Amino acid sequence: MIIQILDHITDEIKQIRIDVFMKEQGFEDEFDEIDETAKFVLLSIDGKPAGTCRYFPSNEEGDAHIGRMAVRKLYRGQHLGTKIMMAAENGIRRDGFKTCSLSAQVQAKAFYESLGYKAEGEEYLDEGCPHVMMRKVL
Repeated sequence: MIIQILDHITDEIKQIRIDVFMKEQGFEDEFDEIDETAKFVLLSIDGKPAGTCRYFPSNEEGDAHIGRMAVRKLYRGQHLGTKIMMAAENGIRRDGFKTCSLSAQVQAKAFYESLGYKAEGEEYLDEGCPHVMMRKVL
């Protein structure tokens, strides 16, 4: 297993997001201007891209936002999402941020809670999918 933190999006990262968010979950607005400036975590197993996320400074002082966390279906159930999140949090700490936030799909809320994130505010819809803001103090 190799985990990389990259300062640019790669074709492998794009394909994971297309597979998980667009093909599996039906999202349409997958790529945006944040991809031009975010940092990316890429987890590969035996040379094959298995999961990813991105992070970037949020609008709140001292906070970085984690987003687009995805693990390909073939690799689920192996705690790779936790490894991706830990790598992102370590990068965020190194960059001097004190907290990290994320917009969690409600169906993944328990996963993020297991990593120490706490829900903030009401649920809302993003492309018809229920989400909730969550935050963790590093």
